[in-house]
Amino acid sequence: MNMKQIEIALLKNCINGSWIEAQTDRFEEVINPATGEIIAKTPLSSREDVAQAVMAAENAFEQWKETTISERSKLMFKFHAILLEHQKELAELITKENGKTYHEAYAELLRGFESVEFACGLPTLMMGDNLSNVSKGIDTYMVRFPLGVVAGITPFNFPGMLPLWMFPLAIACGNTFVLKPSEKTPLSAIRVVELAQKAGIPNGVLNLVHGAHDAVNGLLEHPGIKAVSFIGSQPVAEYIYKTASKHGKRVQALAGAKNHHLVMPDADLDKTAEILVSSAFGCAGERCLAASVVVAHEAIADVLAQKIVAYSDRLTVGPGADRSSEMGPVIRKSQLERAHGYIQQGEESGARLIRDGREEGREIGQGYFLGPTVFDYAQPDMSIIQDEIFAPVLSMMRVRSFDEGIETISKSRFGNGACVYTNSGAYAREFVQRVEAGMVGVNIGLPAPMSFLPFSGWKNSFYGDLHANGKDGVEFYTRKKVVTARWYRGDETSIGQKRDFVK
Repeated sequence: MNMKQIEIALLKNCINGSWIEAQTDRFEEVINPATGEIIAKTPLSSREDVAQAVMAAENAFEQWKETTISERSKLMFKFHAILLEHQKELAELITKENGKTYHEAYAELLRGFESVEFACGLPTLMMGDNLSNVSKGIDTYMVRFPLGVVAGITPFNFPGMLPLWMFPLAIACGNTFVLKPSEKTPLSAIRVVELAQKAGIPNGVLNLVHGAHDAVNGLLEHPGIKAVSFIGSQPVAEYIYKTASKHGKRVQALAGAKNHHLVMPDADLDKTAEILVSSAFGCAGERCLAASVVVAHEAIADVLAQKIVAYSDRLTVGPGADRSSEMGPVIRKSQLERAHGYIQQGEESGARLIRDGREEGREIGQGYFLGPTVFDYAQPDMSIIQDEIFAPVLSMMRVRSFDEGIETISKSRFGNGACVYTNSGAYAREFVQRVEAGMVGVNIGLPAPMSFLPFSGWKNSFYGDLHANGKDGVEFYTRKKVVTARWYRGDETSIGQKRDFVK
């Protein structure tokens, strides 16, 4: 082993407030996608590591669940303030391990901090319901309780934001938490957990276990885990949902996407093209709400295609650490090769490649770069339309009418997001009513809800009943108890003197 290898940090798990080595001799390299440089090694933790974290969380839950809601809320306020103090540091860390530009990383964190702000409002959100005199002298009320130990499994594409979608709300609701971040981008999650410790989160309330398949399966099958929140690809989300459900757990599994954007003849084509390019190629296309397919009305398709290419040409592709870069690399060489394969399939299937970003990507350097790539005349049965590529590849189909556009979009097996571009209120309203997608945009390229509303994918874009964030998130991380009560005065000694309300 050379000196450079010796200096590479071997990451540790956080269990019961201490950072300890995993019980494994297997590691995955953490790579800077802009340079190909190895910057750390993630331990692929064992089931024993997971069990140790769950035990710590179970022990901590006994006291944490008794902590007042006011104290938990104050802790979230303090955590939020500390996160703001470290936003620049966190953004630079995200750029280093994920590859996105500094500006994208900074914006990602703002959305994550928003989720912590939402968690600060738990005293109101945890309130139950009550009703007096449901029968003579009898009252009833509903109260919320935490579940116990819950787990979160997050992907590589938003390594700072997505852990903040999960554990602040879960912990504020009175649960304890085990986080399994992406083995590809674990550094941001580590730092966020360190800052949570700095805010005063007690030992065992928040734990972090690195890993891959063994760690995930350990969480899904462990009887101490009461609920699992997951974000990732469709096949894995389906597996997570089926496996965790089989083991009696509550599950929310946010899955893949193929977001279609319908452009009508009355749309402002310059603004629309600019929005589409930003949506499709921001974060190198590695967003579950990125524009993947443009469904263009044939009356404006030629002009729109030219404008999309023109706006794509203006993007500066380069390392995210360079503040002038507007688009960074994809996460790994394997992902770059996969995208190249889809581009080749698109050409072979008859789609017209009107902007090829492959050579542009090769010219940048050692990282995993692909320039904005655009297809026209794609057809519904092509792989570039059917599959989630998760790279800066945008495909355009042509339709003859609004109705055909709606029908085309609704045939997709995914239903994460869908957008329409029009100046017609009638078209916009009908699109919202009819389109088969859970998050809808009108002249908006990324229809991502704020944290106080659910991230509500449909069809194969979500497995479960309660979505992440908003009131759905509170429902997911709590269980309800309904109490029916009747009281007797001290001078009423005989129960038989009172009429029972159930006959």
